[in-house]
Amino acid sequence: MGAGGVGGFFGAKLALAGNDVTFVARGRHLDAIRANGLRIESGTGAMHVPKASATDDVSNVSPVDVVMFCVKLWDVESAAQQIAPLLADRGIVIPFQNGLDSHEILHRVVGPARVLGGVAYIAATIREPGVIAHTGTMARLRVGAFPGGRVEAAHAFAAACRDASVDAEVSPDIRRALWEKFCFLAAFAGCTCAALQPIGVVRADADLRATFEGAVREAWSVGSAAGDSLADYYVKGMVTAIDMLPAEMKASMLHDLEAGRRLEAPWLSGAVVKMAAQGGLDAPISRALYAAVKPYLNGAAR
Repeated sequence: MGAGGVGGFFGAKLALAGNDVTFVARGRHLDAIRANGLRIESGTGAMHVPKASATDDVSNVSPVDVVMFCVKLWDVESAAQQIAPLLADRGIVIPFQNGLDSHEILHRVVGPARVLGGVAYIAATIREPGVIAHTGTMARLRVGAFPGGRVEAAHAFAAACRDASVDAEVSPDIRRALWEKFCFLAAFAGCTCAALQPIGVVRADADLRATFEGAVREAWSVGSAAGDSLADYYVKGMVTAIDMLPAEMKASMLHDLEAGRRLEAPWLSGAVVKMAAQGGLDAPISRALYAAVKPYLNGAAR
């Protein structure tokens, strides 16, 4: 559900392994997939799903075992309503999105028993209609059940992914995994967007590098105050981790900013600021990063 960088890349891997996959897309991207199939340009090797099943009307899709939920964050509510009738009797939905809010909305719409947690580690975006560009070679999924959830469903999905040559694992604490991804991504997206530069430039400049570390620390502090068990060494680990990323890597939000599209900042740096205020904390770095992109939240300068 949402055949962009994440849904397009991992969906293509699953489809090429023989799984019955339907890509939900729209506009010119959908037209191109229908006409030419779905193409993936990647450091792990090019892929092509020549006869990809694609639609913009989920009412035409038969009941499914798994929905990989990959829409933008402002579409979660409406997309959740659309996919609710799609789930087979034991069907599940796994949000692979930025931010922390999607699973709570999905719990309310489709029921907590049908929702797993998911984290995607990949830098991928729509390069042009029908073509997904994957930067570097990192492409990994983590899935897991929330307390009382269906652990067996997480293991079944991860096994199907591994059969499709996808690096996938089941996390014993998916909420912690979500927080770890959130802390990194809020800082990563905020810094690359504020600088209008990829991570190579951010990590090489002492001031930008310090800004990244400070933003990670603010998000980490918010998560710790909320009771999520984030390791003390996490912040330093994330600062070290950016040295191993491809220098040209950009946050998906920077791609959106450059293309004049709507931004997910309210669910990233903006969310850090909001949660910090709710917890009686301050997050001046995240506030500055959020303020830098606020004129572009709706896709164009006010």
